[in-house]
Amino acid sequence: MGLLKIEGVTHWSIPVNNLEESEKFYGDLLGLKPVGRLGNSVMSCFNVGDHNILLCERERPVDNPPEGDHRVHHSFTVSPETFVQACKVFHEKKIPIVELTYRAKGYFTGRELYFFDPSGNRLELRDPTWKPGMPEPALEEIVRS
Repeated sequence: MGLLKIEGVTHWSIPVNNLEESEKFYGDLLGLKPVGRLGNSVMSCFNVGDHNILLCERERPVDNPPEGDHRVHHSFTVSPETFVQACKVFHEKKIPIVELTYRAKGYFTGRELYFFDPSGNRLELRDPTWKPGMPEPALEEIVRS
């Protein structure tokens, strides 16, 4: 048991280069619920499930994608149908897809689609219903289905 007792998560912050562009990406494309901008207008809050995500506009934009640890990412859980739809929409809209992975072992198993937001943040859509032994189609097969 830790020394402190954290009661919950207020929000997670994601740094973005352009707030308006990112609001469209996270709201219109990914379907997160817009809650509103904070008073200073350089941060915009979105909600998904029990979580608030705060898009924080950087003072100075960084290159796409930023240099650094490529293991760092934010993951969203989706249904199998949404997973397939995302593969098709991302391909159509030329959203940079990093990889499609079928994870059979570990704590977070399922099929995972890694991609970048407009600011170069690595994101993941995870379909936890995929289990070992189920088909493992390549991204191109899913897009053509």
